[in-house]
Amino acid sequence: MAIEITQLLHAGVRIGPDDEDVAKAEDFYQGLLGLQRDGVRPHIPTIPGFWVNVKDDERGQQIHIMGAEGMSKAARSEKHDPTRHHLAFAVRDLDAARAELENRKIEFWVYEGLVGRGSDQVFFEDPFGNVIELQDAPA
Repeated sequence: MAIEITQLLHAGVRIGPDDEDVAKAEDFYQGLLGLQRDGVRPHIPTIPGFWVNVKDDERGQQIHIMGAEGMSKAARSEKHDPTRHHLAFAVRDLDAARAELENRKIEFWVYEGLVGRGSDQVFFEDPFGNVIELQDAPA
């Protein structure tokens, strides 16, 4: 059975972790590309950065710009690092998605409440090592 994806939530990209890197990224993503900063990103002590909205509405796709070098402070291991480049999707039923990953023997790892929004984040790799994140569909 396929996992039921309801929308693309965001793409996660990395920048350097310093204040100068964040400022340079702000100039690029906001100044050059004209993307609007999302004002509701919670403070994540181990991951500096910001989110920008690709569309000007509440449910538009985002880019999560995350400051990290090497293995981030939020990582459990080099592989299990939420700051790796990734695509994030909303799914209709996160528990069913986990069950399907288990059924297919696909290794995944879970971050519970990392961004303080209540939804767990389930991460896994596609067959080529690209990271995929799944979350419950927004209410």
